[in-house]
Amino acid sequence: MLDWTDKHCRYFHRILTKQTLLYTEMVTTGAILFGKGDYLAFNAKEHPVSLQLGGSEPKALAQCAKLAQERGYDEINLNVGCPSDRVQNGMFGACLMANAELVAKCVASMQEQIDIPVTVKTRIGIDDQDSYTFLCQFIEKVMPFTKTFIIHARKAWLSGLSPKENREVPPLNYERVYQLKQDYPHLTIAINGGIKTIDEIKQHLHYVDGVMVGREAYQNPMLLTQIDSQIFGLPKPAIDPILAIKGLYPYIEQQLTKGAQLNHIMRHTLGIFNGRKGAKQWRRYLSENAHKQGAGIEVVEQALTFIN
Repeated sequence: MLDWTDKHCRYFHRILTKQTLLYTEMVTTGAILFGKGDYLAFNAKEHPVSLQLGGSEPKALAQCAKLAQERGYDEINLNVGCPSDRVQNGMFGACLMANAELVAKCVASMQEQIDIPVTVKTRIGIDDQDSYTFLCQFIEKVMPFTKTFIIHARKAWLSGLSPKENREVPPLNYERVYQLKQDYPHLTIAINGGIKTIDEIKQHLHYVDGVMVGREAYQNPMLLTQIDSQIFGLPKPAIDPILAIKGLYPYIEQQLTKGAQLNHIMRHTLGIFNGRKGAKQWRRYLSENAHKQGAGIEVVEQALTFIN
């Protein structure tokens, strides 16, 4: 989720759930190896956290995986699912499904350099290569080097559809992912795509080993507050969203001293009060004021006064 699940987002989500595995936004090998910023930065409180890598050059991926392990990441995830044009132009993302041998080399190269798990996130197919046989052939080429696959239950059209349309237009085919788990029981298979409720998560877990939730968890973050108790079975009281926001205060103050802008942190919290009286005013006040020079905790405090 490019430009969404940055370090501020992940820190906030970790307040809401302690057990869920969090993923970074996809980071390219080029950015890590040649970029000016620190693209591997994360807070120790984010654990467990997986670095999602974009790339197709085995040596570069291995270098990045090694750097990530040294920084303390819990997992490396290779993105073979993103369908955007700029990703295809860099020869990574969903277009790699057409070159399973290269994906296998990439995963093997990373796994040779690190001890933490390497996993693969992919689609059920691309363009006209969308048969179950094609998916199985891809899995069989890669599975000697990893036993964990996160499957977005839609195929991707590499031309003609925008990334947004690729999340909505190709029909979901959950049954194909279920079949994959049934036919390859030794693999760890997680499912992704269009999943919005705790009940849906529970239903999928009858057939697969894990569930990845993306945009729904971002847009309605209160969903995450139910995961530890409803999915992991922990005796955990419900988290009050106001207390969750106030739990961010020390982090906000720390980040502001490092030069961060308040709106870059608070944009990830806008959906926390969805369905509650005052939610619209909360979002509007933050959107109109958090970007201003010198904005701090007082802006958040004022925004909270609209919530009833």
